[in-house]
Amino acid sequence: MIKRVGVIYHPKIEAAGKAGEELCRFLDSQGIDHWACSAWDDEAIEAEAPSTDLAVSVGGDGTILRAVRAISPWQIPILGVNLGHLGFMTELTAKDIMERLPTVLGGDGWVDERAMLEVAVSTSEKHRAAELSGPSFALNDVVLGHGPRWRVIYIRATINGAGLTTYKADGVIVATATGSTGYALAAGGPILYPQAQEIILKPISAHLTMPYALVLPATATVELEVHTDHEAMLSIDGQVESSLRDGDRVTVRRSSRVARFLRIHPPESFYSRLESRLRAKGSEDS
Repeated sequence: MIKRVGVIYHPKIEAAGKAGEELCRFLDSQGIDHWACSAWDDEAIEAEAPSTDLAVSVGGDGTILRAVRAISPWQIPILGVNLGHLGFMTELTAKDIMERLPTVLGGDGWVDERAMLEVAVSTSEKHRAAELSGPSFALNDVVLGHGPRWRVIYIRATINGAGLTTYKADGVIVATATGSTGYALAAGGPILYPQAQEIILKPISAHLTMPYALVLPATATVELEVHTDHEAMLSIDGQVESSLRDGDRVTVRRSSRVARFLRIHPPESFYSRLESRLRAKGSEDS
């Protein structure tokens, strides 16, 4: 039984704020305790999360990524409401939510668990310790790439301590199954089924080095050591960034945390909806 609901909305989309207000009014009418805040307000989310049974994310996939990183320690299911263009992770549209919410509150639906990544950075530069302290967590992907200067970087990759190769490339992506339909796919990687635990390792525009994507077991620990004479960048879910310098090491492994999504559509709907979503993504990118 759902007794307390959090409404997490995109603060820069007016329609998201209005939809959030409408949801809160409905929850009031049903006598269900609730709270609402911006997806950018991590402190507020973390303060409310421990006593919450369901989070409703109103915006798009970017809003969900922020919400997941904030509430994943408490294993709270997220129901995604899509106001964006693509919505790979969202479940309902703004038109559907008010119709389906009563049955959701009554216990309808199933929980879809997705793997997350844990990221740690090690550096010998003491003044950067606070900036790069961790670990951090990702639902989609971790990207180590060149910084503002458009020059290739060298990335020495090891898997469980065994040397793999040194990539000469624009960067390297480490992605989950959820992230396999994002940047990793655009870079030529495979699509994994949503509940897969495996990890994708894919270089970006590799030059005269191994260009292939690798699908690694869930137990793999990936270490990436950057070698460059200019600044490189670490990006987590495309939303959290840190600068990297020559010799810095990024370690990525599957996290003990998982993202939990409340689903209304059956599991098989991922495949029936995949083509239309990829077609929509292609139109959006063109």
